[in-house]
Amino acid sequence: MDLASLETPVPVIDLDVVEANLARMQAYCDSHGIALRPHIKTHKLPALARRQVELGARGITCQKLGEAEVMVEAGIDDILMSYPLLGAAKAARLAKLAPRARFRVGLDNAQSLATVAEAARLSGAEIGILVEFDSGTARTGVMTIEELLELARAARATPGLRFDGVMTYPLGPKARAFLDAALPRLKAEGLEPAVISGGGTPKAFEAHAAAPITELRVGTYIYNDRMTVAAGHATWADCALHLHVTVISRPEAHRAVIDGGSKTFAADVMPAGMAEGYGYFPDYPEAKLERFSEEHGMVDLSACARRPEIGEVLRVVPNHVCPVSNLHDRVALVKGGQFQGFQDVAARGRSQ
Repeated sequence: MDLASLETPVPVIDLDVVEANLARMQAYCDSHGIALRPHIKTHKLPALARRQVELGARGITCQKLGEAEVMVEAGIDDILMSYPLLGAAKAARLAKLAPRARFRVGLDNAQSLATVAEAARLSGAEIGILVEFDSGTARTGVMTIEELLELARAARATPGLRFDGVMTYPLGPKARAFLDAALPRLKAEGLEPAVISGGGTPKAFEAHAAAPITELRVGTYIYNDRMTVAAGHATWADCALHLHVTVISRPEAHRAVIDGGSKTFAADVMPAGMAEGYGYFPDYPEAKLERFSEEHGMVDLSACARRPEIGEVLRVVPNHVCPVSNLHDRVALVKGGQFQGFQDVAARGRSQ
């Protein structure tokens, strides 16, 4: 089989670009003495997680236990759960994994701490705790230093748990201000963090100056996407994943319909002022993927001097690549311009 005969829609991964992206980020982290702990939610592929570790990553980051279960089965033995775990079912699942890998869990409340403590009790394994603080997303994370201290003390005092440090997303002035105030307080109580973990691909190469972190969590960098290019942190040549789609209809001269809709592409729109539409067509830069139904993508060709014909296969760089991996059972792999085969997306749909 060659690329031209692939059935569409299909995500196609250029392994040469992946390798270059991985090497670049690892070299950056190494040069600044920062441990790289990549987020596997972007690719959800054990083979790529193993490659990240081979190149020097300090383990991986997972959001959900379902992802961690897949990665532990694949032999990954150092995992940060960057998402709060809550309840008996989560405790039981973590307890099954904890003896098989080194685990840390990020959290921001006492109920989640109790869940992890129960997992430690059931498994007999020690589990590290990172207390998350909010640095601008208004998402998860404690809002005050007092809350951070309370959870850090509780982690230190709880059998089976180990206070390892703090984490946040994104990095920037708010993260630095919080850390500047919090670190002396932690140190004064004998709780100086071994790990200060920060996240975010968009400003990853500024992380060393953004805040006093010891660890960087990034995911999108392995593939890159339209958002990272628009923000100036990657080029189109750095985009490793393209969605291949076929023009199935040309109802009007200025409009094409492709065989990928909302079940193929992520629904993320670009940040205000960047660009319109849901993806970028490298071979038709003026085309605009303007709207979806479930299995149809409507493309505005009004600005195109040259326009694709029915049956033509188009390449699309998605706005946000991470959700795309979760929409497809398998991806096609390319190396040296040649089709290498398919890879099942093993952690697809593992959202519990």
